[in-house]
Amino acid sequence: MDEPVFIESREEMEQILREEVLGYLGLAGDGQPYVVPLNYAYAAGKILFHCALTGQKLDAIRRNPHVCFTVGRQIGEVRDHTGAPCHVDSDSVICYGQARLLDDLTDRAAALNAFNRRYRPDAPDLPRERVEQCMAVEITIAEMTGRQERDRHRTYWRATF
Repeated sequence: MDEPVFIESREEMEQILREEVLGYLGLAGDGQPYVVPLNYAYAAGKILFHCALTGQKLDAIRRNPHVCFTVGRQIGEVRDHTGAPCHVDSDSVICYGQARLLDDLTDRAAALNAFNRRYRPDAPDLPRERVEQCMAVEITIAEMTGRQERDRHRTYWRATF
């Protein structure tokens, strides 16, 4: 198989990130990979999510803030494998970057409100008590790659920041 030819573009990948609601966060923890599904928001070129104030995700980020975040979606049905290479129309984006715990309550409130409005556009700002009760994490993307497949034709994208 030929090496993919990447188009230097981020618009298509950002559209996928804005449309999907479930992503997978890849972390390196205690010498083992750790991948966790989570809801997220993509805002101002960053990936935002919230979590508890303690836990395995946060411990792993503190040890190693380099992360991988991916989203994907299947557009059609898996095609019959009889006599032809397998195929399914799909989109995916893989982001590489650094995660930062938002300990500053002003930064955390901004991220939590952006996340909340991703799912409830008319949501009011969260009260300070709520902001103090959960953590927010911001991923600054260094590079992202994406792929779209339609009718056995693949398009590959790449963007560096």
